[in-house]
Amino acid sequence: MLIHSVFFWLKPELTATQRSDFRREVEKLSGIKSVDKIYVGTPAATVKRPIIDDSYGVALTVVCKDVAAHDAYQIDPIHLAFVERCNGCWTRVQIYDAA
Repeated sequence: MLIHSVFFWLKPELTATQRSDFRREVEKLSGIKSVDKIYVGTPAATVKRPIIDDSYGVALTVVCKDVAAHDAYQIDPIHLAFVERCNGCWTRVQIYDAA
């Protein structure tokens, strides 16, 4: 299994509607055939602790069966279209892959 965790820092000037639209665009990534499951969320309202980074706007977790499925996800037309449509929405993206 491969877990692909993506954190997006959205531009501060995005409106609430634009943020909702961005989340809907992220959720469309579930249509990629090589993806087993996706989870999309925003920072949880947990107790603030020094080890928690909740400065991001949207988090995406993609579960794939293996590295080959992850690699297929990266070049899938749905993923490529998402990047093309939405890359102007964020100031930073951080990715962590775990197997």
